[in-house]
Amino acid sequence: MRLDKYIADCGVASRREAAAAIRRKGVSVNGVLASSADMKVNEETDTVVYCGEPLVYMKYVWIMMNKPQGVISATEDAKGQKTVIDLLPERLQKQGLFPCGRLDGDTTGLILLTNEGELAHRLLSPKRHVDKVYRYSSARRITEEEINRAKEGLVLGDGYECLPAEIVADPEGCGGIITLREGKYHQIKRMFGAMDNRITSLCRVRFAEVELSPELGAGEWRYLTEEELNVLRSH
Repeated sequence: MRLDKYIADCGVASRREAAAAIRRKGVSVNGVLASSADMKVNEETDTVVYCGEPLVYMKYVWIMMNKPQGVISATEDAKGQKTVIDLLPERLQKQGLFPCGRLDGDTTGLILLTNEGELAHRLLSPKRHVDKVYRYSSARRITEEEINRAKEGLVLGDGYECLPAEIVADPEGCGGIITLREGKYHQIKRMFGAMDNRITSLCRVRFAEVELSPELGAGEWRYLTEEELNVLRSH
């Protein structure tokens, strides 16, 4: 692999920035200063140090983002609306990342971004039934009867029968936690609509066993840990 591509794939710089650092003698390979951007490196065995920082090669990138309201879960938008990819640094925008699943424009919270298509496809497959957990607020408090209806598999207005969903209502107020094992279009909003109720806010807090980091503010992101990746791969 070319050295500048290796550095870019590690997520610390663009290929142009990597080439500039190489010219400044700021990159070494196995303890020897690199001479050119097109120098070949073995991503499995070579040790690359970029501006004093030893690099860890990532064949695939997995990112957790706290999606803000009004941002589109897409790689681009024909109407020019801001997307989750637009919130990333330029060096990551060029790595072919895409959302693993989608959140509505007004839904906030955990969204995963990756360039590993095969694993993302498995996680989103209807056969996998990967849990997706949301904190919701609704126009009125949900009843025990409605909680049981959701648990049995609520039928929507168009006749679609949802998979069983678990709802835990807060002791007070009009909110709670809902766990889905599928991800149909506007599903939670449609479920509450079928119960003559209305969602007023929705935030995803967990995907599979990966939980939204509380330290991430709206629009902020971080790389997934190796432990979190192993959890996803177990699915």
